[in-house]
Amino acid sequence: MIFGAGTGNPFFSTDTAAALRASEIDANVVIKATKVDGVYDSDPKKNPDAKQFDQLKYIEVLNRRLEVMDSTAVTLCMENNLPILVLNLWDSQALMSALKGDKVGTLVSA
Repeated sequence: MIFGAGTGNPFFSTDTAAALRASEIDANVVIKATKVDGVYDSDPKKNPDAKQFDQLKYIEVLNRRLEVMDSTAVTLCMENNLPILVLNLWDSQALMSALKGDKVGTLVSA
């Protein structure tokens, strides 16, 4: 199921809305489609030596202050044991590959 929208409440991002809705329907994963192909230790557009992570734990994302999603959304996913898959929205094969179970992007989980 794909949701698109916010919560309609101030101070809540679309990331938090996605985490909330996914938790409510007991989803298997939140797919964060964005402009990069995963989570990096620094901005790959500014740092050519940025390292991409294949997998991260929620607490690592929070402790390193990695800009995957806002901290409320990451915490909500962590508390509900809801994995986050970060992939590139502009890669025409990324979403289909993820849905087929192929390795793509960065997985954030417990």
